[in-house]
Amino acid sequence: MRPVHVRIVAADTGQPLAVRLRIVEADGTEAVPLGYFRDFPTQRHEDVGGRVRLGMERWYYIDGSCEIPLPGGQPLRIVAVAGPDYQPFDTIQTLGVGQLTLRLTLQRRWDHRAAGWLALDLRCHDLTPHLALLEGRAEGLDVIQLLARRIPFLSQDGQIYDIVPHLAAFSGQQPLLSRDHTQVYVNTLNEHPVLGRVALIHAHRPVFPLTAGDEAGDDVTVGDWCDQCHRKGGLTVWVDPFEPGPTQLRGGEALVAALLGQIDALEVHSGPRTTPLLPWVYHLWNAGVLVPLVGASGKESNRTLLGQVRTYAYAPDGNWVGAIKARQCCLSDGPLLRLQQEGSEVVATLEPPEEHTAVELIADGEVVARGQGQARAFVPEAGWVAARLAGHRLGHTPPLQLRPHFPRRAQAAAYLRPLIERLQQWVTSAARFTQPQRRQALLDRCTAALATLSPG
Repeated sequence: MRPVHVRIVAADTGQPLAVRLRIVEADGTEAVPLGYFRDFPTQRHEDVGGRVRLGMERWYYIDGSCEIPLPGGQPLRIVAVAGPDYQPFDTIQTLGVGQLTLRLTLQRRWDHRAAGWLALDLRCHDLTPHLALLEGRAEGLDVIQLLARRIPFLSQDGQIYDIVPHLAAFSGQQPLLSRDHTQVYVNTLNEHPVLGRVALIHAHRPVFPLTAGDEAGDDVTVGDWCDQCHRKGGLTVWVDPFEPGPTQLRGGEALVAALLGQIDALEVHSGPRTTPLLPWVYHLWNAGVLVPLVGASGKESNRTLLGQVRTYAYAPDGNWVGAIKARQCCLSDGPLLRLQQEGSEVVATLEPPEEHTAVELIADGEVVARGQGQARAFVPEAGWVAARLAGHRLGHTPPLQLRPHFPRRAQAAAYLRPLIERLQQWVTSAARFTQPQRRQALLDRCTAALATLSPG
């Protein structure tokens, strides 16, 4: 087979369009663009980027064109995807014998940028910045946060070394790479095995240390990281909120930080489904802590799509950090989920429209309305209302506050208070502080968080 030059363009501009591409021959053989290989690793940290395996399907990212050996005179299934804004191209096509070029055109169905929105993936790892840029353009993303973190690396000499990929490329508030509408930033993920994990984004300098709770002890806490990040102009995102690990207290100190206003957003990523998370978040909102949810892929292997779960931020001026802090955002696995007040009703809609996707309105943690592609309700007694995608879809808006008081605040406080008391017990009996004043500082923060849950 001779290589065929494949060129993909956007119908509205006629310009080359970065896409995720899959071509399958009649016998099921997957055609591979030149420069790629059919087999590639799919485990964590292994040569991540440029291609992805979804189930048994292999996909390849191309920057608008590629050379690919294809047979003539045989039917080919050709699929090209360019993010939620474009209608996926999926067709059976037969090339002529000796045909050397193939041109594909993708139709735009919506333009989130023209509507004032930006699409962000707020956490991924292990890709090179250039491959993050390629994948982000093909998945319709405007901002990709590539987060440096400390990970153990097993060397061929049999030793395990701690490494921090991409830390030297830290870019903070300035994009490391930029092309068209897509920008790649490098920031940090800071971790404590008990107290929690936080993505520290858009800080003008790195926040150190990247890890605590190890041989250095517990003197550095989540609250310390958040304070540093805010002093450096950054955004703090609680990663894996309320998700217990093997040794992690449920909530940990990140819950205290959220109650004290040090956490700007809670991350929902493409790993565990969001359903187990939501009751915990709804307790926070019922307590009056209306911290928004944001989406991230958490990509660290070639089995996850960049932007598989994304954040949409309404930022006509480009200030997506301010939009998230102001709760002008939503998370989604595809369409933008918009929540608005229309007179006495609250209405949730999808853009681009998806008539067969179920949308629910949630008021004070309870479903009050459900509809296909849209939901509306009159909720005069609720403290807050939010919208989410139902079924197996993943999407959620931040809460929209409707009243100055929260009717279920007492029940929420009763639920959250024992979690903080459990943390206090750990700080007193199990934490390893080298400086007594640091232990007392964390206990004081726990006391302050409990005070926010008190009546009045």
